[in-house]
Amino acid sequence: MEDCLFCRIVRGELPAAKVAESETCLAFRDIAPKSPVHVLVIPKVHYASLEEVPDASVFGAMSMLAQQVARQEGVATRGYRCVVNTGEDGGQTVGHLHLHLLGGRAHGWPPG
Repeated sequence: MEDCLFCRIVRGELPAAKVAESETCLAFRDIAPKSPVHVLVIPKVHYASLEEVPDASVFGAMSMLAQQVARQEGVATRGYRCVVNTGEDGGQTVGHLHLHLLGGRAHGWPPG
């Protein structure tokens, strides 16, 4: 999508604080962090939400990059949260599939 915020980041048209990258995914810092570590992991191909993902390889690649980022950011040992919001009722605010990696503090349940 030409005007998708995250697609524009992937294409290098908008700046982002990149943390890691794979052949198919990109990880960058959230501009409004909710935790000391708050990184977004996105596929480089546009999928509006998890509902559009055609197969397990897309989310698998995102998960593997999230694991790498958690280790790189030093939160893997104590733990971290991965959240995927899907659709309006799910709290999705950007129409491009993304995973929030949150770490650096305790994240109890329910989220908050």
